[in-house]
Amino acid sequence: MKLRNLALASCLAVVGITAFAQPKEQFFPALPYRTGAFAPNGVPWANGYLDYLKLTNARGGINGVKIIFEECETAYDTARGVECYERLKGKNGGATLFQPLSTGITFALTEKAPADKIPLVTAGYGRSESADGGVFKWNFPIAGTYWMAADVLIQYLGKKEGGLDKLKGKKITLVYHDSPYGKEPIPLLQERSKMHGFDLQLLPVASPGIEQKATWLQIRQYRPDYVLLWGWGVMNSTAVKEAQATGYPREKMYGVWWSSAEPDVKDIGEGAKGYNGITFQHGAEPQSAVVKEILEKVHAKGQGTGPKEEVGQVLYMRGVLSAMFGVEGVRAAQERFGKGKWVSGEQARWGLENLNLTQAKLDALGFKGVMRPISTSCMDHQGANWARIHTWDGKKWNFTSDWLQADDQVLKPLVKATADKYAAEKHLQRRTPADCQS
Repeated sequence: MKLRNLALASCLAVVGITAFAQPKEQFFPALPYRTGAFAPNGVPWANGYLDYLKLTNARGGINGVKIIFEECETAYDTARGVECYERLKGKNGGATLFQPLSTGITFALTEKAPADKIPLVTAGYGRSESADGGVFKWNFPIAGTYWMAADVLIQYLGKKEGGLDKLKGKKITLVYHDSPYGKEPIPLLQERSKMHGFDLQLLPVASPGIEQKATWLQIRQYRPDYVLLWGWGVMNSTAVKEAQATGYPREKMYGVWWSSAEPDVKDIGEGAKGYNGITFQHGAEPQSAVVKEILEKVHAKGQGTGPKEEVGQVLYMRGVLSAMFGVEGVRAAQERFGKGKWVSGEQARWGLENLNLTQAKLDALGFKGVMRPISTSCMDHQGANWARIHTWDGKKWNFTSDWLQADDQVLKPLVKATADKYAAEKHLQRRTPADCQS
């Protein structure tokens, strides 16, 4: 009897230890950059990201499961980003997911995530071909890639000219950050150039992008019909100032969604008037319901991450959307693995792959008018391909286009061919229908 009681006590002790070890909170590590040349743009994103996680907790968590988070400063440096990933991935029961906020860091972590079974949410950045979930099981460029952005921009310029066929003989210059990020749109632009007969000029700018005089001298000589800007941080405002100095019309400049936010133009003011950018669906959204709720439940309680004045600005909203995608991925995972329960990184991956953000759900979360529905699947890790154009009026951003949609007939073959090439190089097999159910 004593032996039986001893065995029972040992079993209960093991059960108790296991229960005690089971995480009760969902860990969202953060890899921001609040220092260095890119801090003016990185900070508002990071603040929006954390404020939405705080709002989620104020709402009661994810079906009762609260979120904890920890930041690790990367300074937009790939090596530091990998170090931060390694430092945080196993903490607090294990990372739910990572959002690297850097295409370079994303490239590096794409090799690590499958072994660690941790999803990478790269909303609006990262590898464009990772929209193909058949090869990139752990990458989620939700709601947009750089190929999508470039495709929409070319379609929009074609429409301005009276049709894509009218782009023949036109000159389009891409001024880009000389990094994996800046190089991302090039394959799509080259494909569109072949299709429509426009001349494409590629002008790389060394990081951080402060010195661009030689670049804009080339632009003055080339006299392009349009300039596309793929910059980040101080590079963006420098480009707009150089355009002003050389007399290049800001009305003919179009930045990607990381080149068309308040830090890029606010100090230039009227000098940047007419400058355009493609949006990541949203723009500045100070009147949105989610912003009002953040101000009420987070900032009014003295828990805001940054200044109240930035809440609702473009990059702040990008952070909010990115956090929401992660939270809703966990919520979707709970529907399968247990409502109100902690989910692992592997389970969160399933949730991200089965996101169904209907308009009704978005409205309930406070995103009415901010964005369109998103629905991901095993093969489609992007889930939406819509954007808009907004234009700086000297004081604020205003939408200046209707909703625009990327052309899947152009994008899908490029995505698949590039993903297949990656799979061949890495000796990967495409996912099977059975794996899609896992």
